[in-house]
Parts: sequence; C-alpha cells; structure tokens
Amino acid sequence: MTHGESNRETEIKLRLASAADGRLLLERAGLHVSRPRAFEDNCVFDTPTRSMRQSGTLLRIRIVDGEGTLTYKGPAAPGRYKVREELEAHTQDAVVLRTILERLGFREVFRYQKFRTEFRDDSNQGTATLDETPIGGFLELEGAPAWIDRTAQALGFSDADYVTASYLQLYLEFCAARGAAPGNMVFPESQIPADQETSISQPKPGRSEGRV
Repeated sequence: MTHGESNRETEIKLRLASAADGRLLLERAGLHVSRPRAFEDNCVFDTPTRSMRQSGTLLRIRIVDGEGTLTYKGPAAPGRYKVREELEAHTQDAVVLRTILERLGFREVFRYQKFRTEFRDDSNQGTATLDETPIGGFLELEGAPAWIDRTAQALGFSDADYVTASYLQLYLEFCAARGAAPGNMVFPESQIPADQETSISQPKPGRSEGRV
C-alpha cells in the first residue's frame, strides 16, 4: 500500500507484549477491522551476490488466500519513519511468477510468515496492521506521518518506540539474542491452516535451510 506521494510508503512498526494486547489497544483507540485475519507466506528473492540486500532494496512474493503479490521496495530514506518506493503487481499464479524470477537469475534467500489483520479508523488516512509472527506480535502503522504519530500516541506509544527495521533484521536480532542459528522465520507446520499447506516455497513450513 502507498499513501501520499505516488508509489511511496511511509510506515513504522511497534513491538507488542502480545497480539491480544495489540487488538485491545486498537479497539480502544477506535480502529476497526478492515480486512480479516489472514495467513501470509512471504518469499524474498535476491541475486547470487545478494546485490539487492546490499543496496537496501527488496523483491518479494507474498501469498495470501492462494493469490500472489510481487513487491519491489527501494532503499529506505533515513529518518524516524521508514519511507521508500513501493511497486506491486498481483497475480493468481504465483508459481509461474516464481519461475520467472528464477529464470532471470533470482533465488529465494529468506522466507517469513505471519498472520495479519488490517485495521482502519474513520479518518481513512492510514492503515494499522496487527502482525502475529514467529518472533512475537507487532503493529505496523502506514500512512501520512501526522496520522502515524497521532495513532501511535492514541495507542499509548511515542516516537521512541518506533521500529523501522525489516522482519529479516528483527529475526536476525531475535536469533542472535538467543544464540540460535538463523534460518527462515516460519511457524511450526501444525500452526499453518490446512488450506495453506501448499506453497510456492521450499522447504515446507516449519523447516529451514538456514538461508538469510
């Protein structure tokens, strides 16, 4: 999603004690569910030399309800918000999309999963997403800077709580703090909805080849 300047996203993350706490905070602040809770499977691609990661760009296929979204994100500008170019294209055949990327020389380097619920308020100036991930709960606020600040304050946060790191960065920090070898940020297979077991990505949920 983009707000304001065309094809540009402005967002921050907020750490939560739990997803349940996040939902309660959102409801108390007057936000309502605009898109129901859904499982996401995300595959990040890069060149063999990791040129995209080195340049701060991202190429990702996201699968939700069997449909795929190809996303390109440009380098983030420095500041207290994460501001970057975002381009997206949707497809009903994510397998073909993955094949095209591989034919062009890209390969999957990281996989991460989450359950996401989207919320909005009556101003319609931004989106709050409640993310349940294998490393904990997070809120993402995306919209105009003034809306982000106002909404964060209504939720009980300040700009000192803003997180601009990617889920890959957060996952690597999570593993380093526990002395664990990083792999893919995925749920155990038993936690994946039955109709989501088939993915364009290998290995299957709950396994990792240690690629980051």
